[in-house]
Amino acid sequence: MGPDLNSLFVFTIVAEKRSFRAAADRLGVTRSAISQTVRRLEEGVGIALIRRTTRSVSLTEAGERLLVEIAPAIADIRAALETTASLGEHPSGQLRLAVSSIAESFLAGPLLASFALENPKVQLDVTVTDDAIDIVAEGYDAGVRLGEVIEQDMIAMPIAGDERQIAVCAPIYSDRFGVPSHPRDLAAHRCIGWRPAADAAPYRWEFAEHGQDFSVAVAPEITTNDMALMIKLAVAGAGITFGMEKSFQPWLERGELMPLLEAYCPFFAGFYLYYPSRRSMAPKLRALIEHLQRFREHRSDRRQC
Repeated sequence: MGPDLNSLFVFTIVAEKRSFRAAADRLGVTRSAISQTVRRLEEGVGIALIRRTTRSVSLTEAGERLLVEIAPAIADIRAALETTASLGEHPSGQLRLAVSSIAESFLAGPLLASFALENPKVQLDVTVTDDAIDIVAEGYDAGVRLGEVIEQDMIAMPIAGDERQIAVCAPIYSDRFGVPSHPRDLAAHRCIGWRPAADAAPYRWEFAEHGQDFSVAVAPEITTNDMALMIKLAVAGAGITFGMEKSFQPWLERGELMPLLEAYCPFFAGFYLYYPSRRSMAPKLRALIEHLQRFREHRSDRRQC
């Protein structure tokens, strides 16, 4: 007899969690039951799918290929079951989101707080990450990223308007060192840079001139993967830093930071909520989409008043 649907479902949870114990906790069964189910699946397909060591769990090449093939179908089945179970009821269950760390309008608080209050049976699980992850394979219901990096096979809806990146510094830095008049002048200034990981090169600062995009590889005196630290250092006068304008907005409004090189900082498509195209959408995700639409309309009405 070939693999059954339950064994495939268990396999996707183990692959998502990279842990038999975590998968057992998620499904409310014993670790032994998870191990036996995976073993039966491997016997059924005739090849090892998971590598097990005393410290880690990873997928074999066959396991990776199987996960890619079945993850969308398993997600559709989960959504269909949740839709059926929730007919006539309020949206419920865990809603897993993968959100970019610089999606300020989504992570600011009011949007998610008001959604949680309106949907008390939905448990929000928000992972803030800038990794280029596959939300279907990783078991997320939806993600939030800049529109330009969202896969073409996803459905995407805007969260806010256009965004832009700008350079900023504190007035005390400007008084002491002056400010650049062109992005190329950044080479002569103290800069605070960002990198996604310890083994990655600092992010190149992106600008535009006469309709042509270009980037500047600054040599930062300070580099970090934490935007909050970048802002604190800039406010303290440590140097010029670069990021999403909305990330700096409170400090700009208070005069603790000042914008630089604005003529070279064009606007571009902002952040979107994105999710797979499915015939049956889980009520919890539909509730978030509808809430986001109302939230945007309310915010637009307030701006017009």
